[in-house]
Amino acid sequence: MNTDDLIKAIEAWAKMRELDNGDSARQMLKTVEEVGEVASALAKGQRDELQDGIGDVVVTLIILAMQNGMTLNECLLAAWLEIKDRKGKTVDGVFIKSEDL
Repeated sequence: MNTDDLIKAIEAWAKMRELDNGDSARQMLKTVEEVGEVASALAKGQRDELQDGIGDVVVTLIILAMQNGMTLNECLLAAWLEIKDRKGKTVDGVFIKSEDL
């Protein structure tokens, strides 16, 4: 299944459960919970759990975007337009934008 079809399936799943009209603050808490699971999987070197956790984070963000009248694509495009020409350097595996150096 391609990414667009997956996103549509997740959006339909969320709508069936009325999550698209849910409380964004509670949805954000769910996102943070899933991010914690990603951190745990990384710390333990659990690749399968890491993959599942990253997917769960994306699902929660798709729903959060829906709750606020946005799409994942719109959010990604806005982020891309902000970072695409950003200057800086990578320090210890983390990109630091030039204004923060």
